[in-house]
Amino acid sequence: MVKESASPGSGSGSPGGAAEKMGRGRIEIKRIENTTNRQVTFCKRRNGLLKKAYELSVLCDAEVALIVFSGRGRLYEYSNNSVKATIERYKKATSDTSSAGTVAEINAQHYQQESAKLKQQITTLQNSNRTLIGDTMATMSHRDLKQLEGRLDKGLGKIRARKNELLCAEIEYMQRREMELQNNNFFLREKVAETERGQQQTLNMMGAASTSNEYEQNMIHCDPRTFLQFNFMQQQPQYYSQQEDRKSLNSVGR
Repeated sequence: MVKESASPGSGSGSPGGAAEKMGRGRIEIKRIENTTNRQVTFCKRRNGLLKKAYELSVLCDAEVALIVFSGRGRLYEYSNNSVKATIERYKKATSDTSSAGTVAEINAQHYQQESAKLKQQITTLQNSNRTLIGDTMATMSHRDLKQLEGRLDKGLGKIRARKNELLCAEIEYMQRREMELQNNNFFLREKVAETERGQQQTLNMMGAASTSNEYEQNMIHCDPRTFLQFNFMQQQPQYYSQQEDRKSLNSVGR
């Protein structure tokens, strides 16, 4: 990035003779006292600088950013990419190169600070543990002992509360588990009873079908003549009995 500031302390000669010539056309570089000549020179040199920046970016494929402030504070800029992007790239490059040697020192200092903090925390915890287990009671005052007693009572209260909380949670879990087991047991009982009823119905249907088959088989093997003869023999005693009764009545009537 090319940066030029046309401040009151820089300029070039002008046709008015404000700058002295130094042999073979060379101009002495010093401030132009005449305001008009100074402004004209600024415009010419600024345009030439912008042209050179453009040519440099095109010919050499370079990233160029040009920022110029006039003597009155007016901003002129040029960039073949983006002035802000080029500035950010410049900041990153300069910060990397300037802080490359101090990164290790900064990290070492940071780690030392963290180590000191951890050591202090370890020491504090060790002292607190010794106090809680009573190793330092010999050097403790009545007030310190009272504070320690209060801390222990508070800690025991928290322990008991947590223990009761866990116990209640365990009891609640066991009650839920008991209900689940009872429901499962009831479901299994219903399944067993339903299975037994189904088996009993199947056996009853099989027994009824067997009885019907036996009756049909007996009817098939039965002789109709034997059945009629047997029926007639059953009716004969009744007929003879009626005849005897009639004879008895006739004899009595005589």
